[in-house]
Amino acid sequence: MKTIVFTMFITVLMSCTSQQKLESKTETITTRPELINTNLRFDFTAGKAHNHPTFAIWIEDLEGNYIETLYVTSYIASGTFRHSESEQGKWKNEPGSVRRPAALPYWSHKRNIKAPDGLYTPSPETPVTDALTGATPKADFTLNTGSKVATGKMFRVLAEVNQSWDSNDFWTNDKFPDDFNYKTSLQPALVYAVTVSPGDSGKQLFLNPIGHSHFSGKTGELFTDISTITTAREIFSKISVTVK
Repeated sequence: MKTIVFTMFITVLMSCTSQQKLESKTETITTRPELINTNLRFDFTAGKAHNHPTFAIWIEDLEGNYIETLYVTSYIASGTFRHSESEQGKWKNEPGSVRRPAALPYWSHKRNIKAPDGLYTPSPETPVTDALTGATPKADFTLNTGSKVATGKMFRVLAEVNQSWDSNDFWTNDKFPDDFNYKTSLQPALVYAVTVSPGDSGKQLFLNPIGHSHFSGKTGELFTDISTITTAREIFSKISVTVK
C-alpha cells in the first residue's frame, strides 16, 4: 500500500513539474513593420515582479529623434480594454475605450500623435497598426522584428515598461491623492535603452534603465534619477536585442 501511495505521489509531482515547464516555455512573437532593412531579435526574461505589464519597443536616432515603433501591447496600442469605464474608476463588464496616459508616456509623446481628447496615448481613433501589437506575454518571450534603419547605421533601441497599481514605499497610493492617472500606475514607467553600432551584428546587446517617465503622463519628460524605483526594475530581469 505504501508503495502504491508513493508511486502516485511521484506521478503527481512529475505531472506538476512538467506543467510548470510548459507554462514557463518562452513565447515567440513576430511583428512586421512596413519596411525592414535590419532584422532584430529581442529576448525578454520575466523577473520576480512580472505581473501582466504593458510595454513598448521603438527605435530612435542618436539625437533622440523617434524613427518607428516595433511592438506595443495591444490594450494600450488600441486604447480599447477588455473592461471599459462607466465613469472614472468604475468598470463595466464590456470592452471599451480606457485612457491611461501614465502607462507609457515617454514612448507615446515620442510617437507624437495626439488623440481627439488631447492625450498622446493611443485611442480608438489613433491606434497603432495591428501588425505591431500583441497581447502581453505571460512570461519570457522572444520578439522577431526589424527596422527600416539601413544596415551600417548607428541607432538606439528603447523599451518602456509599466505595471498598473505598482506601489512601493516611495510611490504610494496617497502620494498624489487628487491625481487619478497617477494612481493607475504608482511607480512610473521605466525606460531602457542601448545603442547599436555597425559592428554589433550577431552580438547580444542588453538594454539598461536610463530613467523613468512622468508619474501621471502629463509630459514626455525622462527623469534620470531612478533611485526611488524598486520592484518595477524586477518586472523584467533581462532585456536584450540581437542584430541578425
